[in-house]
Amino acid sequence: MNLSRHLPPLAMALGLIPAATHAQQPQPDTTAGPDAREISENQATSVASITYDRGIVTSPGRLTLEPSISYAHSNSTVVAVEGYTVIPALLVGLINISEVQRDIFTGSLAMKYGFTSRFEAGVRVPYLIINEDLREREVFQGTPVDTIRESSGEGLGDVEVSARYQLNDGIGGWPYLIGSLRAKTPTGEGPYDVDQRVLFDSNNNPIGVELSERPTGSGFWSVEPGLSFIYPTDPAVLFGNLSYVWTIKEDKGWENGLTVDPGDVIRFGFGMGFAFNERTSFSLGYDHSIIGDTDYERDISLLDTRFDRIHVGSLTFGLSHRLTSDTSLSTAVSVGVTDNAPNTEITLRLPVSL
Repeated sequence: MNLSRHLPPLAMALGLIPAATHAQQPQPDTTAGPDAREISENQATSVASITYDRGIVTSPGRLTLEPSISYAHSNSTVVAVEGYTVIPALLVGLINISEVQRDIFTGSLAMKYGFTSRFEAGVRVPYLIINEDLREREVFQGTPVDTIRESSGEGLGDVEVSARYQLNDGIGGWPYLIGSLRAKTPTGEGPYDVDQRVLFDSNNNPIGVELSERPTGSGFWSVEPGLSFIYPTDPAVLFGNLSYVWTIKEDKGWENGLTVDPGDVIRFGFGMGFAFNERTSFSLGYDHSIIGDTDYERDISLLDTRFDRIHVGSLTFGLSHRLTSDTSLSTAVSVGVTDNAPNTEITLRLPVSL
């Protein structure tokens, strides 16, 4: 089956089929045998990407190296109130207002290799630099001065290993369906791996925990099965994905006597791509994550859940340009649309196919 016969020219420009394939290889004869059609079945790399692994699987025998850098900025204000309301407009008690600004720089190297026309495996190694500033003021303590604390972290992040398998040929009006399995290792320094200091209020009551430095990893193993689709249809290529992240609970904190069960994550996303020409394309997508509650167990007894369910949603704009037949440059800008998402994130990628 010749893949190029079933994809519109837009899909070719978006990178579903490398430009060199069409420039250098003649179209095979439709009367040729199965072996001739099989040669060009999966001459595919990736859609004009806004994510690392969105696209048809890598061609067999080809290795793709993808260095990337990204910058994410978050700015949030938290108001903590401890008191009671006399009337709806009057509050008696303590108000603590804090503002957190966080900057994260990430450099990573991803590698993908196509073993067959339907199966590929890859690995991604990130390195993080994190800077965080906390500005707070206790309003009812009679001080006009803000308290500012700074912290930072730097080091290896969580290494990811993944495998992807193309389930069908995308013919008969069906989209290309791709199953994936990803495992994230706790190679980065997690929150329970760094030194902690308990914070107290003016009455010597514990009000929280301060980390000596910012962690660069989650500190837990996680496994993420998923399913994605790509549907070429002029004048756009539609894509989407759905996955579930299962994080394995471990004994953490309180001298390893506290069992922490991080909340599992449901992820989904969708979008579309447009081609300006055979070398340049644009994509627009939305990604959303629902992070479950985190539970704590001490001596087999379930403690109160410390964190509630969190929603993280981002709108992403991507632009990709093919530099050569084997190299392309892509950039993506994400804008957070929920309170817990980073305000902005800029990512630059340079995938090279060998």
